[in-house]
Amino acid sequence: MKAMLAAVAWAATATTLAADSPEVRDMTMEKTGMSWRVSVTLAHPDTGWDHYADAWRVETADGTVLGTRELLHPHETEQPFTRSLGSVMVPDGAREIFVRARCTVHGWNEEAIAFPVTSDR
Repeated sequence: MKAMLAAVAWAATATTLAADSPEVRDMTMEKTGMSWRVSVTLAHPDTGWDHYADAWRVETADGTVLGTRELLHPHETEQPFTRSLGSVMVPDGAREIFVRARCTVHGWNEEAIAFPVTSDR
């Protein structure tokens, strides 16, 4: 019985933690010369300086980081919010890129969200 209660408590905690992680809602990209300008929309229940979404990054399928956008303050009253990163060098032939978000409490999201590489996103 104790083991079952511990498992239920752990599952409830894991669900709560995941719910407080930043959510990648959308990504758009625009070709600018040889590089790309990537804009990402995040949602996160920022509560102030102790817990807020503080970065997102663009990765390849193998996890190579192409660029990181640091977020320097909480967005408590602006949810969801969109921020951009220029000069992202996407490898030739890449069909998709991945976006992963981070918050000050939970760190980087375990899952990166895939988006197709296209100039009309």
